[in-house]
Amino acid sequence: MRSYPLPLALTARLSPVVVLAAAGWALTSGPFAAEPEAAAPQAQERTENKSATAPSASAAAKTYTGAPAPCGSVSPATVKALVPGARTAGKEIPSTDTELRRTCSWNALKGYDYRWLDVSFEITDSDEAARKSYRQRVEDRSGGGDVPGLGDAGYSVVNLTTEDEQKTREGVVLARVSNALVVVTYNGSDFETKEAPSSDEINKGAIKAAKEAVAALEDGRKG
Repeated sequence: MRSYPLPLALTARLSPVVVLAAAGWALTSGPFAAEPEAAAPQAQERTENKSATAPSASAAAKTYTGAPAPCGSVSPATVKALVPGARTAGKEIPSTDTELRRTCSWNALKGYDYRWLDVSFEITDSDEAARKSYRQRVEDRSGGGDVPGLGDAGYSVVNLTTEDEQKTREGVVLARVSNALVVVTYNGSDFETKEAPSSDEINKGAIKAAKEAVAALEDGRKG
């Protein structure tokens, strides 16, 4: 069996307080101190002012505060089906901040067929920040379509690239769940025919992995 070098595009894929202020209240006493009847409205005013300036707990709260373990987000059976020959344990990619971003990768060459699967979790500061990032990424990867029932919003796109006459087809699925983003990348090549898997195969595989990853994220919150 001949060995074929992998395309360069497949070997360089991953790049990668709330401060609460409280004001002290000075209480005065003496000959000009207010009578008890007059003090009540002032106390109420102080309470209202304090409530108005303090941030609400609901506004500061985040649904997800950390990224889950990505290598356990896809079942071994799915890994075997999408990446034949790969170790089902996967390999976590080093991150500068594992609380905010974690990625697991599976890849293998079986015969002449090559497959690569990545699953990433990204945690943002708020739902709005996640929405903004999601919209921007969808705009950057135009040509795809919505994936109904995937998190709060889901999107899928498949593209074909050719390098040194070798075709590679890659699918990317984005999902937003509250303040978290799930990003799945799945691609494949046939080094014997220099062709690529069908769009349907890559798209369905990426969506399957994304659904499992979203479920793992949501189950982690319940736990």
